[in-house]
Amino acid sequence: MNSDRRDHLPGSSQAVYAISVAAELAGVGVQTLRLYEQHGLLTPARSAGGTRRYSGDDLARLERIVALVAEGINLAGIARILELEDANTALTAERDRLRARQEADMTGDGRAAEAKAKVRDRQA
Repeated sequence: MNSDRRDHLPGSSQAVYAISVAAELAGVGVQTLRLYEQHGLLTPARSAGGTRRYSGDDLARLERIVALVAEGINLAGIARILELEDANTALTAERDRLRARQEADMTGDGRAAEAKAKVRDRQA
């Protein structure tokens, strides 16, 4: 695919897929998508008229749900798994942010090293 065509594709968070398209792409029925929404597994965006619109991110989450269902996990279990995965993703992002900040402080003007030395001196 050339870059001109990619420029016209929706972003992963842009909700553009109707429920019938999302169901077809996931290989499940429309009622199944509604059931997943009832159980809080998916939260599609809504158009001004109230129509469900699914994003690429929603489709990726839906793919994970379908895989877990195929493994025989019930919907309550899937909700917990997704909750833990979401928390893990958030914590990983926070850790990475803090590491980057720490590295920036370390390579900065030496204030971080001075602060560590002061802490060591106070503890001694």
